[in-house]
Amino acid sequence: MIGKLFRRRAAPPTALSDGLIQARFRIEHPGFALALDLHLPGRGVTALFGHSGSGKTSCLRCFAGLDRPRDGYLRVNGELWQDSASGQFLAPHQRPIGYVFQDANLFPHLSVRRNLAFGQQRIAAASRRVALEQALELLGIEHLLQRMPASLSGGERQRVAIARALLTSPRLLLMDEPLASLDLKRKQEVLPYLERLHQELEIPVLYVSHAPDEVARLADHLVLLENGQVRASGPLKETLLRADLPFAGDDDAEAVIDGQVCGHDAAYQLLHLSLAGSPAQLRLPHTALPSGHAVRVKIKARDISLSLHRAEGSSLLNLLPVEVAAWQRLDAQVLLTLRLGEQCLLARITRYSFDQLAIHNGQRLWAQVKSVSLLGS
Repeated sequence: MIGKLFRRRAAPPTALSDGLIQARFRIEHPGFALALDLHLPGRGVTALFGHSGSGKTSCLRCFAGLDRPRDGYLRVNGELWQDSASGQFLAPHQRPIGYVFQDANLFPHLSVRRNLAFGQQRIAAASRRVALEQALELLGIEHLLQRMPASLSGGERQRVAIARALLTSPRLLLMDEPLASLDLKRKQEVLPYLERLHQELEIPVLYVSHAPDEVARLADHLVLLENGQVRASGPLKETLLRADLPFAGDDDAEAVIDGQVCGHDAAYQLLHLSLAGSPAQLRLPHTALPSGHAVRVKIKARDISLSLHRAEGSSLLNLLPVEVAAWQRLDAQVLLTLRLGEQCLLARITRYSFDQLAIHNGQRLWAQVKSVSLLGS
């Protein structure tokens, strides 16, 4: 299946000031050690991904100043927050961060309006960079102001918590599995608002998650943590393709590619997407979106078959001209990296098919993409 279609911002984020988050943390807990050295983009969403116990939350606590490593360094877009060598350390209340937890942690005795006011009052009026009206509109919570937390749904509570964090005018937003406590319906309610924050605010976000779908939908940059160490760090699309990482070898291996709406067939409800550097278009069952609108598409490796020639009379909507960029044997199967214009796909085929097609680097093939499932944002 061509996995899930996501609305995206019109253009990738540009750098702020020196556009870099530099972090080095060395800390030891009983039975666990954290040793990180990170250089992250100073804008957009960086996902911290890994299994339970990999160090994701410990990393966020170091960013927040809740844990103080003996060896630590943190510079956020040109501002030095921590340097153990010189003794520099901003306490948590001095750091311009917003922190969103799994649970909303709203004050139960305060209305939504007063919960939001609590966040806003932490910042002097002259230093506020996010207005109340802007936060209300971004999170879609204008109609909730008079409500008490107990009367809100889980998704509504989490949107209020995110708005409260934004009203502290943070220079860095930390989100620790903010959707983990929500059921699927509530997650789908909140995700579009997270995308809006990504599109419309310049605040860099560190987003902790163990959910691949959330990461693929929201992240620009991906950090894979294992046992308190960084196994990989890089742009999302490139990191998912790396053969030395578990993503590519997994049964759900997938590639993320960007497209742009170039048309819509109203009779068949098919959305047409152009792809950078490729004459091919993707056609997906979907309602109309504005022309030029940027989207993100996930395509699973198992949902691509390959042919030496363009199939005729096929029920498949998408037949894409690709070039073999690399391949790797995986037991009885072979994982191929396929160049599609300026982007890449993954395809998993049997070793038998690999030999029958005489696959080699640089070979031109046709990728046949199977049935489509969509997730609108």
